[in-house]
Amino acid sequence: MNFAIPAYEEIAVVLADLDPQKIVQLRPSESAQARLRHLLDKSREGQITAEEMQELDRILALDHLISLAKAHAYRQLNA
Repeated sequence: MNFAIPAYEEIAVVLADLDPQKIVQLRPSESAQARLRHLLDKSREGQITAEEMQELDRILALDHLISLAKAHAYRQLNA
C-alpha cells in the first residue's frame, strides 16, 4: 500500500482542523480492534479470503488516515 497519497494528507488536515482535541482522542472500539486482530491473524496464517483482504486493506487505509489526522492535531495543540 502506498502511504504517500496526497489526498490522505489533505483529508487529514481538514479533520484535524475540525476539533484537534477530539481527533487526538479517537480510538477504535473493542469490537473493531478484535476484528482487526482476527483479520491480521488470518492473513498471517494464509487463511484470509479475498473479501476479508479487501476489508483489511480498508481498515489499514482508514487507520493511516486517522494517524495522519492525529499528527496534524498534535501539532496544532502543541503550537
